[in-house]
Amino acid sequence: MCGIVGYIGHREAYPIVLKGLQRLEYRGYDSAGIALYDGEELKMCKTKGKVADLKNKFEEEVTTNGTVGIGHTRWATHGEPNDVNSHPHYSNSGDLVIIHNGIIENYDSLKKELKKRGYTFKSDTDTEVLVNLIEDVIINEKVKLGKAVQIALNQTIGAYAIAVFNKTKPDEIVVARLGSPLAIGVGEDEFFVASDASPFLEFTNNAIYLEDGEMAVIRRDKDVKVRKIHDDSLVDPYVQELQMNLEQIEKGGYEHFMLKEIHEQPNAISDTYRGRMLVDQGIIRMAGVDDNMERIANAKRIIIVACGTSWHAGLVAEYIFEDIARIPVEVEYASEFRYRNPVISENDVVISISQSGETADTMAAIKLAKEKGAFTFGVCNVVGSSISRETHAGAYTHAGPEIGVASTKAFTTQITVLTLMALKLGKFKG
Repeated sequence: MCGIVGYIGHREAYPIVLKGLQRLEYRGYDSAGIALYDGEELKMCKTKGKVADLKNKFEEEVTTNGTVGIGHTRWATHGEPNDVNSHPHYSNSGDLVIIHNGIIENYDSLKKELKKRGYTFKSDTDTEVLVNLIEDVIINEKVKLGKAVQIALNQTIGAYAIAVFNKTKPDEIVVARLGSPLAIGVGEDEFFVASDASPFLEFTNNAIYLEDGEMAVIRRDKDVKVRKIHDDSLVDPYVQELQMNLEQIEKGGYEHFMLKEIHEQPNAISDTYRGRMLVDQGIIRMAGVDDNMERIANAKRIIIVACGTSWHAGLVAEYIFEDIARIPVEVEYASEFRYRNPVISENDVVISISQSGETADTMAAIKLAKEKGAFTFGVCNVVGSSISRETHAGAYTHAGPEIGVASTKAFTTQITVLTLMALKLGKFKG
């Protein structure tokens, strides 16, 4: 759950990146860092600890001017939490700088090969291996940064969301994702990069969410170019208008986010059934279910796949579906589902539950279910998220942003949607 923030445009990047990192603190982290480019020098500061520690250190040791910047909060995977292993990471030449969420699984073999070619490494991270691999491609293939990122990523195995900057070509940032979310905020002659939209909501409501296996070249004062990583084909990016507002991601007078979100539950539940549960008419209206009623109601079995809190919502839903709709239900941990060679048929309906709509294991379970011919239905909170696009149909909860790590309103609104579904199916089946 590392956090990525980036900016390129006409404003000072430092306050935007710093505040963006503060808004991503809910994801959890053990260290943080920022790199800035001021037109002449690429400056970096990083430290073990909190964003507040980073702020103090940066402002004591480094000048904060520059209109290009990238920042990161790290949750350690390769290498202990310390200043050296913190992101961003330089390449050996010092020209490239990278931030990275995820894990490069074949980093060790790549590192050994790069060492043979004369590269040295200061950290224990897989990320430093990746940035040097990109540099090696630039040197040996004589290509630009965007193409080098594409070639390098086709040599990696794992998951990632990355942002890379080259000080020799200071008007662009290259980003890419596979299995880890990445959003591009589109402003007036400026662009933002982040793990979710919260870091740039006060500047723009327009965002491009990269799909798995896509990369983008973000150039100052030019349109975003999106390509497929595996074959370099161009993708027409969809610019989505965000429904969130700044007030939703602030504490609103509460001491902490969790307390605020506990108190938001009544309104969140009402928002989730508003327009769906029409009491005066005695009906429940859900487009994703209505359009696929025969397929869902005639399912021999419903399989619910989810992780963490969403899995607990699935356990409650099992009782509700079986009691009201009389359809057998199995609830599976998404992280185990794809590894145990599950029996899935075309007569099954697979319901995936995820607050973010980006849970990697749940996404993998959906893809497996679709390969087996099952009908997939997504229940998630984030409009335009990967799960909402990958499933055949679905229903959004309307919890709004949930910043607190311990789930409250996301869980209760998931139960609300699943109960509405069960009631609708039960009535249809008599």
